[in-house]
Amino acid sequence: MRISSLYALNEARGKRLAAVHVTNLSRGEDWVLVQGQQFQHPIATQIEKALHSGRSAIVETGDGEIFLNAQRPPPVIVVIGAVHISQSLAKIAKLTDFDVRIIDPRTAFATAERFKDIDLVADWPLDALRDRPLDRYTALVAVTHDPKIDDRPIMQALAAGCFYVGALGSRKTHATRLERLRAQGLDDVDLSRIHAPIGLDIGAVSPAEIAVAILAEIIQAARMPRWAAGEAS
Repeated sequence: MRISSLYALNEARGKRLAAVHVTNLSRGEDWVLVQGQQFQHPIATQIEKALHSGRSAIVETGDGEIFLNAQRPPPVIVVIGAVHISQSLAKIAKLTDFDVRIIDPRTAFATAERFKDIDLVADWPLDALRDRPLDRYTALVAVTHDPKIDDRPIMQALAAGCFYVGALGSRKTHATRLERLRAQGLDDVDLSRIHAPIGLDIGAVSPAEIAVAILAEIIQAARMPRWAAGEAS
C-alpha cells in the first residue's frame, strides 16, 4: 500500500466517511476512493456498490483482477433517553459490536450508577450532538416520550441520513408526533423513514424484550444496504 493511500484511509476514518481501497492485483497499483468523491472508472458501478454496502469484492476486468477493500465507519447507536429500555439496549448492543451513547438532560435518569461503563451525556440532545454530530452510520433511538427532548434529534437524524431512526410510542402517539414534525417542515418521504412503533414486532412487553426488538430492527437496517434498495447516496 502506498503511503498516500494509508493517509487517505486514515483521513476518511477520522471524518467517519466510507472508503474503498482499490488494488490492481496484477500490477500492485493501488488508490483510495472516498464517499462523496466524483470519479470515472470502468468499474465505477462496482466501486459505488462497495462504498454503499461496505462489502469487499474482487472484480474481473480487462486489466486484470481488482480488489475492492471496502471500509466503513463503525456503527453507533445514539439513544435519546436514559430509561429502562436504554439500560438493556446498551448492554446487548455491545455484544453485537455497536458503540452506544446515551443522551438525556434529566439528571435523575442519566446517572453513572444506572449506566456503568456506558458513554452517557446528561445534557440536551442539541447541545450533546453539536460536537459529535449524527451521520449515516448512526442509529438514532428516541425513547423519552417527551417531545421537547425527542423531536429535535429525530429531525437531525433524518437530515443527517442516519441509517436507522426509531421512536418509542403507540400508533396514536406516533400519529401525533408526525403532525408536530410536519408542522416543522418535514414531508411524508422524511417521515416514512421513522420506525414507529419502534422495534420488530415480536410481541415484546418488558423493557429488556423491547430492547431486543429495537436492536434486531437496527441490525436489519444495517445489513440491508441502501444500494439494494436502489439508492446511490
